[in-house]
Amino acid sequence: MSNRLTALFAKQKKNFLSVYYTAGFPHLEDTLFIAREVQNAGADLIEIGIPFSDPVADGPVIQASNEKALENGMSLKLLFSQIEKLRETVTIPVLLMGYFNPVYQFGVEAFCKRCQEVGIDGLIIPDMPLWEYENQWKIILEQYGLFNIFLVTPQTSEERIRKIDELSSSFIYLVSSSSVTGAKTDVSESQVSYFNRIHSMQLKSPTLIGFGISSKETFDRACRYADGAIIGSAFINILETIPPPSDSSRFEPIHRFVTSLK
Repeated sequence: MSNRLTALFAKQKKNFLSVYYTAGFPHLEDTLFIAREVQNAGADLIEIGIPFSDPVADGPVIQASNEKALENGMSLKLLFSQIEKLRETVTIPVLLMGYFNPVYQFGVEAFCKRCQEVGIDGLIIPDMPLWEYENQWKIILEQYGLFNIFLVTPQTSEERIRKIDELSSSFIYLVSSSSVTGAKTDVSESQVSYFNRIHSMQLKSPTLIGFGISSKETFDRACRYADGAIIGSAFINILETIPPPSDSSRFEPIHRFVTSLK
């Protein structure tokens, strides 16, 4: 199976930049416009977050963006309608990231079908158990051309990491610490040890580091230990500063921030 993700990783070998933001934040109708601007600013991948009322793995910044998006009226059904024309202007890989509960409530196959219809390339569902994916959902995702992106933490055993690598058709998301999401300013010795441990395993799948990327310095540092990095909370902070929809220059801060990372 191949899609935009496999094409990207075949064409480019290092320094992948993935940008995460929450659908419907800061304003309900911003979802597609932000995707276009992130692409135009030079990101390699986009992760659109599905708002959820209990985002347990996320820190205060992303939690607040989830709350605001839900207050704005964002739902999974509305998200799909907003990105119906995604592929008219966005050509880079786009992933949906969220918790399993909204996907299950929507219906897993119905969800995957809609993802295929609007041009989504993959999913990041942190709380989907590995056993359930392999034995229940893998066949459905593959039927609709979707790659599942697995997360690895410093506590993940080598046996499990190798199993994840075996099941992966795209990249592996390296969570840089066992804490919740949020921008940090430095990489600890224990994190370096963890990154080196992953690197020494010589996995077949590319790896992207997430949780704690906030600047060009932290992006470049992450790229020393992996194939790229994912930025989330720091980008959400930028979105909080953009002017209202009536301002024609409202997306300039997005462009400045994303271009500054690479």
